[in-house]
Amino acid sequence: MSSENGLSILIPVFNHAVEPLVQELQAQLDDWPGPVEIRLLDDGSFEKYRLLNRALAALPGIIYDELPANVGRSTARNQLAARARYQWLLLLDNDGRLPDSQFLKRYAIARHRAPVVEGGVSYALTPPPEAAFQLRYRYATAREARLAAVRNQAPYSQLMLNNVLIRADIYHRFPLNEQLRHYGHEDTQLGWNLRQAAVPVLRLDNPVRHDEGLDPADVFLEKSHHAVRNLVQLYRAHGVGTDSQLLRLALRLRRLRLAIPVRAVLAAAAPRLRRNLLSADPDLRQFDLLRLLWTLIELT
Repeated sequence: MSSENGLSILIPVFNHAVEPLVQELQAQLDDWPGPVEIRLLDDGSFEKYRLLNRALAALPGIIYDELPANVGRSTARNQLAARARYQWLLLLDNDGRLPDSQFLKRYAIARHRAPVVEGGVSYALTPPPEAAFQLRYRYATAREARLAAVRNQAPYSQLMLNNVLIRADIYHRFPLNEQLRHYGHEDTQLGWNLRQAAVPVLRLDNPVRHDEGLDPADVFLEKSHHAVRNLVQLYRAHGVGTDSQLLRLALRLRRLRLAIPVRAVLAAAAPRLRRNLLSADPDLRQFDLLRLLWTLIELT
């Protein structure tokens, strides 16, 4: 069933208590000009989180379901979209928080401007005190928390699926790639598909806050390595990802027959690069060099 002005808010849940986010959303439901449902789909969380989140099903407008085992973010989002009742889908992550009391109102207004509206993300102004979180925080604030004026210069690049409003028919036309089980680049393929189909995308200053849940550096490096594998997999299978500066550089080095010597130099430097990235003062340029090494290896 669909409604022209209906909104389905879709949140995959994994090992996180989502009551604070749900309460913030419920406080703003009157700002959306139509019926709203909030769908939560647990993706194989520990039982202690399921016990906490099951209680939310008793609240009006909340639909809570559980998967028997973890299927990954792309599959969970696709299943949520398949169950959604309404024309508009708002994709959120379980660890986001709303920026203020105008979040849904801004999306309600912006939906007239494009069938896909991405709101962005923000992070705390003060970095965490622990050395382990410095890399993720620096990457987040330098590469992800960008104003809409900057993001709209390349509207299909670096779409962030943790905060995007999309018309249901567009989502069903371009569902997320469920073969990408690990972290990274399901958003890259969606952006590529939208650009190929000339679907308008608007980037909006309506960021969700991520004040918690930063990965420690070793975990973030592992996830980033998975993301590089996914990017190369998408490039080989579909030609996706050539708007990535990292992939373009790696492909250029290969065309110039420089890939092998550059890979050798970076492989020798890799232990030093990792030490820096695990330190209290990580350098994002060294992070880029390590990712270039991974890309050259995956392209071999």
